[in-house]
Amino acid sequence: MTGNKAYEAYQNNAVNTASGGELTLMLYNGCMKFIKQAKKDMEEKNYEAKNKNIQKAQAIIQELMITLDPQYEISKQMMPLYEFMHHTLTQANIKNDQEKLDQVLEFVTEFRDTWKQVILETRKKQYAKSAQV
Repeated sequence: MTGNKAYEAYQNNAVNTASGGELTLMLYNGCMKFIKQAKKDMEEKNYEAKNKNIQKAQAIIQELMITLDPQYEISKQMMPLYEFMHHTLTQANIKNDQEKLDQVLEFVTEFRDTWKQVILETRKKQYAKSAQV
């Protein structure tokens, strides 16, 4: 039990000290995890767990929608994609459709990979600037 408490403390600390970019990355990773678990639940015909995991993925998509800053053009482009993913997750849940889960997982994975690259590039620039000082 002590190891579990230590892990929870570590996780809480990671979230509390993460930058906005890192939090977004965590959201994408969490969404991917819940979609993958929902697929597994669907295969095992554990529909209650599938429903919960799809709802968790939808909650993450909603959080990503809420945090979009409308003053940036990219936000205006991302909103319809998030709405599509949210709707597709609903349809996957209703119809027990793994292909729809795969479709959303593909989008989330691509967004996560792109976001990860943005974070790495930003860090490189920050380190290059601090090295020059």
